[in-house]
Amino acid sequence: MAEVKKDWIYKLGRLDRRIIFFLIFLAVALPLLLNLVLPVHTSPIVDRLFDKIESLPPGSKVLLSLDYGPATAPENQPMAESMARHALERDLKLYIMSLWATGPGQAVLLIDMLGREFPDKVQGEDWVNIGYKAGNQGLINAILLDMKAMYTTDVNGTSVDDIPMMADVENLTDMHLIAGIGSGFPGLKEWVQFAGDRGDIPVGGGVTAVEAPLLYPYYPSQLLGLMGGLQGAAEYEAALIRTYPKFKETAVNAVELMGPQAVAHTVIVLFVLIGNITFFIERRRERKI
Repeated sequence: MAEVKKDWIYKLGRLDRRIIFFLIFLAVALPLLLNLVLPVHTSPIVDRLFDKIESLPPGSKVLLSLDYGPATAPENQPMAESMARHALERDLKLYIMSLWATGPGQAVLLIDMLGREFPDKVQGEDWVNIGYKAGNQGLINAILLDMKAMYTTDVNGTSVDDIPMMADVENLTDMHLIAGIGSGFPGLKEWVQFAGDRGDIPVGGGVTAVEAPLLYPYYPSQLLGLMGGLQGAAEYEAALIRTYPKFKETAVNAVELMGPQAVAHTVIVLFVLIGNITFFIERRRERKI
């Protein structure tokens, strides 16, 4: 049997995985330490979502559903924060809720941010958190018909009859936009199927990168717009900063993470190319032996 030539091509094709892991670590850590921020350009599917909120007249109602948990917060939370900032900056009425039991924790973080950046906005008049209810798509079906039958109080126990911005809300069809931020079931797809289609209500939002391909078939006829993963969140932040420069210091969570992600993806692609090239070179050598 012919001896295999163990030169640098052979060794490169069998690179110790610990070296690969270390290089990926550097690809993420160095851009973070050096504060590498890359320019972000918006795509039509994100622009359409941004333009929808931009076009709503003051006083319009936006339902923001936080259907995710801490595991996907790095992708989802910047989406929720950007849409909430945009809605309050436009003097829209913001209704916060969740189909996930882990959503209320994320809502607390969101409301803390709103309190810092919008101290003049009043709870119950400009925004309200009606909290989490179990039921998945069954809950959507129920509040499509009667919202106050399911939500008798907000998350603090205040009766909805004592909340000014709930006075003229009977069901989901009173909403001018439903924004679902999610990472699985139930989530944005269920909002499209059980609220948007049945109630003829505009639905848009954001999902994790792995879920985004499942939502693209609904765009643009059933889904108004979509933020797909961290890239989508960064695009919405870029659109928000471009229109409202006052947010250039605060609405940058996703934009700042795009640098490390881009470098890490580049390193991964390089290793894929190296692996394939060395494989074909070695196979060609074997045929010549």
